[in-house]
Amino acid sequence: MANMSLKKVEMPLLDPKQRSTNFEEVALGYSEEMAMEEAGRCLHCPTKPCVSGCPVSVKIPQFIEKVAQGKFEEAYHIIHETSSLPAVCGRVCPQETQCEQKCVRGLKGESVAIGRLERFVADWYREHIDTAIQKPQSNGHKVAIVGSGPAGLTCAGDLAKEGYQVSVFEALHVAGGVLMYGIPEFRLPKDIVQNEIEGLKQMGVDIQTNVVIGRSESVDDLFEAGYEAVFIGSGAGLPNFMNMPGENLNGVYSANEFLTRCNLMKAYKEDSDTPIQRPKKAVIVGGGNVAMDAARCAKRLGVEEVMIVYRRSMEELPARKEEVEHAMEEGIQFHLLTNPVRVLGDEQGWVCGVECVEMELGEPDESGRRRPVEIKDSNFVLSADCMIMAIGTSPNPLIRSTTANLETNRKGCIISDEQGQTTREGVFAGGDAVTGAATVILAMGAGKKAAAAIDGYIQNKK
Repeated sequence: MANMSLKKVEMPLLDPKQRSTNFEEVALGYSEEMAMEEAGRCLHCPTKPCVSGCPVSVKIPQFIEKVAQGKFEEAYHIIHETSSLPAVCGRVCPQETQCEQKCVRGLKGESVAIGRLERFVADWYREHIDTAIQKPQSNGHKVAIVGSGPAGLTCAGDLAKEGYQVSVFEALHVAGGVLMYGIPEFRLPKDIVQNEIEGLKQMGVDIQTNVVIGRSESVDDLFEAGYEAVFIGSGAGLPNFMNMPGENLNGVYSANEFLTRCNLMKAYKEDSDTPIQRPKKAVIVGGGNVAMDAARCAKRLGVEEVMIVYRRSMEELPARKEEVEHAMEEGIQFHLLTNPVRVLGDEQGWVCGVECVEMELGEPDESGRRRPVEIKDSNFVLSADCMIMAIGTSPNPLIRSTTANLETNRKGCIISDEQGQTTREGVFAGGDAVTGAATVILAMGAGKKAAAAIDGYIQNKK
């Protein structure tokens, strides 16, 4: 009989006072008993609406049924049929706006905790099963992947399953892309990312780091080396700024730089070789998940006062509800309907304050959200010695500027069809390089579609 509780089984969390002083994972995960109890809430709807909300088409009711029966290994294999990174997705995928939003249980209560169950299954498998992944038989074809973020890794994994010889080229010294440099340890432990990547290596995926395509080698070089198709999943790592006075002062960071120093280079450790400012008061501009990550990292660096400045209201805040709640619990301040207009500096050229204006919401803009309008003569100053800009990113122009016949739009994003085919024959693209900054799971979905399209492209050439 189904568990008809209207509420999800609560996820155990570290205490806010404890966790705001370290980078340990905040969410502690379900026990076996908790997972089975939550899995019992699934009604196993005949139409499976939850699956339609998953960009990588995980067989959600089937894996949840196995969890309810205590068959956790079988549940893992069901997830892994379509998802190469279940431990990652279970932690950072915005399930509340995707699979869980479609869950029938959400009509009268809370949806089934699909993400928490996926995380449990992946963690249980990693901790209990030590069986090496079998390398598929080679089909004799070679594919190159540019970028080892979620889009590239997913595309690589799906192609490897079909027997392709896949090489992934990563510009940084560690594979994982945004999973390594962008998302903090307390949300996504890095050993878990590397464990998922190790599974791909066991399937035969070759990962080469410190290779900048467009500089070390070009896309043309890859074709000359015998690769029959190239997938570009290089992400959107070029930070955006507001071009306001004072943005070039010392103490102004892009969120990309700040998070890379914290996450990839471990600048929060006392013995780290990577320097990072440890300010007293920090202003973070933006309202997305990146802004929450930057603010919460700053708190863990010992910043006394961390302030998020966002020009719309809480209702329009794009960050995940869970991340906003965690930030508030950890003492992050929210200055809503507020917009910075100037960074103030001291005589030594360091940030000493941020001048802001108050905003009000006007008519909806092209996105459907009400447009923020400045309130005249509402200027005020927030005292701060650090400002972190988290207002979005764009694709790096390096690949598009060195690859012939590869068209991009006015924002620098690569133009491709729904299957990832670009304007250059044999070149496919997906993830943030195509859409601009988006979510991990959408990038994975794009990598999955592109893998299928690449398979069709190569097989049709025979």
